[in-house]
Amino acid sequence: MAALPKQYQWLANEAGPRMIKEALAELGTVEKTGAANNPVILSWAKETGEKNVAQMYVADSIPWCGLFMALVAKRAEKKLVKDPLWALNWGTFGVFTKTAMLGDVLVFVRRTADGSRAGHVGLYVGEDDTAYHVLGGNQGDCVCVARMAKNRLYAARRPAYNLQPDNVRVVKLAAAGSLSHNEA
Repeated sequence: MAALPKQYQWLANEAGPRMIKEALAELGTVEKTGAANNPVILSWAKETGEKNVAQMYVADSIPWCGLFMALVAKRAEKKLVKDPLWALNWGTFGVFTKTAMLGDVLVFVRRTADGSRAGHVGLYVGEDDTAYHVLGGNQGDCVCVARMAKNRLYAARRPAYNLQPDNVRVVKLAAAGSLSHNEA
């Protein structure tokens, strides 16, 4: 695991949620530039166990936030959404929640260069007044924590827990760093 920025170091000591732990295990994984591919990222497609994912995901230049979320959910023994590579499909994961808390899946909407709508998905690790702090893949081409404007939130979904961890809570953080605007 790569080093967490100081503001997020407390996450390494959290007992749960399990999806956070699984995501942290891949912290710092970086996509390769140009035509090269990171074999670790490509291996995640097979690890999900989803045949269509393994067939579709053949290069790390393909947006991989949904792939990362599928990997984390699979490792945490959570049910994957249909067509998990599509970030907006994670808006059907688990159960709806009005208030995002530690370990919840957050789905965001963004506009592409051609003006069409696309999505991004990651895990809630905290929030400040204007942004959610999200642990996810394909954020600056790596697995890291990034700040996402709250007004971009499409859906907040809580994993369907058999027994919800005691530390699932709202986490207030300082507004450090710039906002992410393009996670492609």
